[in-house]
Amino acid sequence: MSTIFSRVDKKSLGYNVTQVDAFLAAARRAYDQPDLHDDELDADTGALESVDEIAAGTESATTLPATTLPATTDDEPGAANGAEALHPLIVKQPEADETGTGIRLTAEGIRHTAFAMHKGGYSPDQVDAALERLEDAFAARERDQATRAGGEQAWMAEAEAAVEVIVGRLSRPPGARFTRTSVLAVGYKRVDVDRLANKLVKYFRDGRELTVAEVRTAVFRPERGGYREAQVDLVLDSVVDVMLAVR
Repeated sequence: MSTIFSRVDKKSLGYNVTQVDAFLAAARRAYDQPDLHDDELDADTGALESVDEIAAGTESATTLPATTLPATTDDEPGAANGAEALHPLIVKQPEADETGTGIRLTAEGIRHTAFAMHKGGYSPDQVDAALERLEDAFAARERDQATRAGGEQAWMAEAEAAVEVIVGRLSRPPGARFTRTSVLAVGYKRVDVDRLANKLVKYFRDGRELTVAEVRTAVFRPERGGYREAQVDLVLDSVVDVMLAVR
C-alpha cells in the first residue's frame, strides 16, 4: 500500500486504494528505467527522480516495490477488479512488459486516468496533484526522447503545426467554435468555453500568460444546446499537449 498519500476518514469518500496503487505500479514500470541516458539525471541530486518522489512532490520519498499490489478488502467497492476505472493503457501495461507489444503509459494516458470512489480512500486532492506532476514528468521525458530521435527543430515544427490547427479552431466566431448539441441535450455553456478560447488564442498568438493548470481545471456550466463536450475536451487535450511540449 502506498505511503505517499493520506487517507480520508472512514466516513468520507476518497479514491479507491487498490486502483491508485495499481496506477503507481504501472507508472513505475513505465518511468523508473535503469538504463536511461545520463543527461536525464537530476541536475541537483545526480540521480533520476523516481515516480514515488514525483508523486509525493519530494526528493526523498520512500521507494515502494515496483510490482507489488496491496491486498483488497470487501469494504472497497471495485476492489475485486482494481483496474475497473483505470485508463486501458495502465491495465495492459504488465502484459505489454511481458510480451514486448510496445504499449506504454504516456502523459496523455495519465491525463485520462480516473479512479472509483470509496469510503476511507486516498485523499483526492493529493492524488490529483500527483497525477499533474507525473503528467508533467512523463511529458518532459517524451520530449527528451523525441528530440534525441528527431531533433529539436522537428519537435518544435510539429508543435507549431498543432498550434496552427488549435488557433484556427478557437478563432472561429463566438458561439460557433464547436458543434452544438440538440436543444434537448446538455452540453458545455458556449459563453464559458468561448471565454477560455479567447484566452488561449491570446496565449498562442500574443504570449499572454496562461498556465497548464488553468486549462486542466477549466469548468464549464451545463447548457441545453451547448457545445458538444467530447469535442471541446479533445481540443483542450491538444492544448495541454502543446503547452507541455514547448515550455
